[in-house]
Amino acid sequence: MSDLSSCPVAELTPAGAAAELERLAIEIGRHDRRYYLDATPDISDADYDELRRRNLSIEARFSDLKRPDSPSLRVGAPAAEGFGKVEHGTPMLSLDNAFNSDNVTEFFARVRRFLGLDAEHPVDVVGEPKIDGISAALRYEAGNFVVGATRGDGSVGEDITANLRTVRDLPLRLAGADVPDILEIRGEVYLGREEFFALNNARENAGEARFANPRNAAAGSLRQLDSRITAQRGLHFFAYAWGEVSSMPAATQWEFLARLNEWGFRTNPLARLCATPEDVLALYEKIARERASLPYDIDGMVYKVDRLDWQERLGTVSRAPRWAIAHKFPAERAETVLREITIQVGRTGALTPVANLEPITVGGVVVSRATLHNEDEIARKDVREGDTVVVQRAGDVIPQIVEVILNKRPASAVAFDYPERCPECDSLATREEGEAIRRCTGGLICPAQAVERLKHFVSRDAFDIEGLGTRNIESFWRDGWIKTPDDIFRLERRERAGELGLHDREGWGEKSVENLFQAITERRQIGLDRFIYALGIRQVGQATARLLARQYGTLDAWRSAIDGARSREGEAYEELIAIEGIGTAVAEDILEFFGESHNRDVLDDLAAVLTITAVQAPASDSSLAGKTIVFTGTLETMTRAEAKSRAETLGAKVAGSVSKKTDFVVVGAEAGTKAKNAEGLGVTVLSEDQWRALALGD
Repeated sequence: MSDLSSCPVAELTPAGAAAELERLAIEIGRHDRRYYLDATPDISDADYDELRRRNLSIEARFSDLKRPDSPSLRVGAPAAEGFGKVEHGTPMLSLDNAFNSDNVTEFFARVRRFLGLDAEHPVDVVGEPKIDGISAALRYEAGNFVVGATRGDGSVGEDITANLRTVRDLPLRLAGADVPDILEIRGEVYLGREEFFALNNARENAGEARFANPRNAAAGSLRQLDSRITAQRGLHFFAYAWGEVSSMPAATQWEFLARLNEWGFRTNPLARLCATPEDVLALYEKIARERASLPYDIDGMVYKVDRLDWQERLGTVSRAPRWAIAHKFPAERAETVLREITIQVGRTGALTPVANLEPITVGGVVVSRATLHNEDEIARKDVREGDTVVVQRAGDVIPQIVEVILNKRPASAVAFDYPERCPECDSLATREEGEAIRRCTGGLICPAQAVERLKHFVSRDAFDIEGLGTRNIESFWRDGWIKTPDDIFRLERRERAGELGLHDREGWGEKSVENLFQAITERRQIGLDRFIYALGIRQVGQATARLLARQYGTLDAWRSAIDGARSREGEAYEELIAIEGIGTAVAEDILEFFGESHNRDVLDDLAAVLTITAVQAPASDSSLAGKTIVFTGTLETMTRAEAKSRAETLGAKVAGSVSKKTDFVVVGAEAGTKAKNAEGLGVTVLSEDQWRALALGD
């Protein structure tokens, strides 16, 4: 076909228009990369604008030919009804934190221990700035951007495709060769400082509230239902990782970053390949010195093991990879006056002291409250009401009191008298031997514990019910609408029956009420692991909840097993404490929870209104899937930690002791009594070579 670039739009045929739209999408995309990635534009702004105007004119005449990678999508679209849900092909994990050089050195040591490397074996890592923005996942099919999502809870995020299309340095169609058919790219959406200041000035001139910091502004921009507003904000995107991918295009993290650049993504130019802890710490200090002059906010560095085969072997623990760590910058500090110390009662009855402060800006955020941890910490620092104190945001997140400025202490300041009774229900507050925490003994008769348990139940990593935040939980509890978790799932029926009057409350319009009921309905089906975590059992966090869900499979099986273990003896009890990571202390808290009749009543009530699904083991066609394995002795070809991780990846359950339900005991050198116990119970014993044949196909 002849060159159509000079053909008037009115004279284009449909075939010619399609060809021109393809040419313009490619050419404008190339100019975007030259401008945003390379900072070396090769045409004038006027010529660039003319290309975009021609594209818009053709789309206006041939609207049915608009392409999914059209440059016009950069300007946004009219408001949508809401955000749909997107299930991530692979979980979007968080990172463990390092706060000092010792933590970083220990990270290198942990990697070596897990992989069975000697202390001198080189471990290359990629270090790059940790952008203070919003994580996003971008799915490309055949090189075309098709859907983008927020991190959400790590498993399911919100569909923000329309808003992400407006980010100018995010390619709508990938360039270069060897692009996998399915490619999910992950990175950080952020607002540069220049754009942030301009946005806040514009909002102030319009009589609108200023954003506290660029991260909040970026988050608000990505959650606009009208993507035309997002397009005006000037968001940026740095790519740094992948999710689901049909084929891996690199062998190392460093090579992958280079491939990202070839495809048209921006990666952080300050990233470096480092060979030793000394190298990464030197990079950390260098970036810390340059932090204030960067055009975007960062809150630390991220270090990732370079070899991707090592990343795969290292795997994950809980919700964080073993092969990466975030090295946070020192928290910013400020001085202010401590007005009052109050006591906050948590869901487990813990009495936590809170410092109520003269509001002060720390790290761009106004802080008016800070944690004092416990009564021993108050005594150690001798913190008193009226003191001038130094406040910091630990990890740039949780405000805490660092020290007291003693020469500014008022003469009237007296030592804080820590309460021995609960300030909420007046029950006795006791400290168990060896614990730093004083706890209310009131249980569910304590209103604070009841409310905090409800807040935990609906929190992000539990039921994650949007619309039931702290204020609404407290309000609904005061009015008697929600006293126990199952009441949440009866709200809609009671509102429809005219029992509540939610529609009549200030701030609750028809749309917000329906959104709340929809959010509740969506959580009537939930995985057993999240359900267990939501119950708020002491010492049962997300990782332990997943262990229990994997071990027992269903709610009925779990309840039956725990009922059988309540005698603290017998097979059911032995199975519980044999779960790797449980042990007697955690088991005791689980059994105490089940020992309370009101907790069993809550489980009965929830089972009546919910569908609780079994947790699926990792997809695997291995003969080890569903098997229970115990490791004993020293393995020669891999560490015990790697062997356990590999077994779990293949869908097996790893136990700490041998029982009748054990399928295999893997015996290494100098095996102990577990091997004898296996023989006595008739459990199959595997040598290390036999284990490798099953696990690795050796």
